[in-house]
Amino acid sequence: MESKSSIWQGLKPDLLMVLVQIAYAVVTIIYKLAINDGMSMRVASAYRLICASAFTIPIALFFDRKKREKITWSVLSKTFLCGLFGGSLYLNLYLEALALTSATFMLVVFNLIPAITFIMAVCFGMDKFNLKVVEGKAKIIGTLLGISGAMLMIFFKGAEIHIWSSNINLSHPHHPNEQMVSRHADFGKKLLGVSIALASSCSFSLWYIIQAKLNEEYSSHRSSAALISIMGAIQATAIALCVERDWEQWKLGNNLRIFAVVYPGIVTSGLVVIATAWCIKIRGPLFASIFSPLQLFLVVIAAYFMLDEKLYLGSMLGAMVIVCGLYAVLWGQSKETKNKVKILEITRMPENDELVVISMPVSHDRVIQS
Repeated sequence: MESKSSIWQGLKPDLLMVLVQIAYAVVTIIYKLAINDGMSMRVASAYRLICASAFTIPIALFFDRKKREKITWSVLSKTFLCGLFGGSLYLNLYLEALALTSATFMLVVFNLIPAITFIMAVCFGMDKFNLKVVEGKAKIIGTLLGISGAMLMIFFKGAEIHIWSSNINLSHPHHPNEQMVSRHADFGKKLLGVSIALASSCSFSLWYIIQAKLNEEYSSHRSSAALISIMGAIQATAIALCVERDWEQWKLGNNLRIFAVVYPGIVTSGLVVIATAWCIKIRGPLFASIFSPLQLFLVVIAAYFMLDEKLYLGSMLGAMVIVCGLYAVLWGQSKETKNKVKILEITRMPENDELVVISMPVSHDRVIQS
């Protein structure tokens, strides 16, 4: 029973991050439908974070009522930055890029997050290049594979793949908002969309780094998620009020727009933030970011079966390369963690309980302690 329990505890962060990517994929499809319906994405961002705050605050008050840590100015400043880079700024950039490009193309660029996070982690001293050991090589090779798979999906289209038709098309191809077609055809706007997508990826990667720093200082992931949601909601509402002049956009007139606010607010900006913060606390920012390629694969499949989008050979090959890179990085991360546990075990002398330094050929990346 103990072995099964330990296996489950070891797999819990991996399973949670897979569920996180499924939740993000669902939101991408919902937002694409809302964009086609003419909904303002700035208003959607504000409503999403307001809904997230309303959902996470009671959870934090209930579960952390007996052991809530002291909130310092340093904690508040970090939650403000997390709310900015992982909330208001990221959402506005992401949704603007989604409006200017297709869902699949935007997420291809979004898959640069693992590489960007790895570079940022190295710059902040939270990770290191170590090509002398096999696990270090696996992490770097896996990251490069992820980037290569994304680039393959961008530059290689290939033949169209016909599987079968589900006869389900949730999009509105004949909706009056036909400027979406011209947007996709306009290379200049598409290039702008890619640039904005890159900016949103950098913002999200920076959130991973700041979240890891916040976890070191404030370990309650439920309370920190509530604080982040509050900060993000204030920022996103201020942005929407300054930019969106059409007050009709603030009225949620149909079920699609209501769902586009409630589901992302409760699930992705509520439960997902809590789950991701916990995973970053246990495994570090790089571990959380390397699951992002799964979102692209899920969106490609969902768009094919539900939105009647075409599936091409380049997309399938790119997705397979991305998944290979994902497992390479996961393997390297897992082996590093096991090696670090072994070092902690053998460096404690049983005779006098003193710590000694033992030189071993293992990675020296920093571990985010739980």
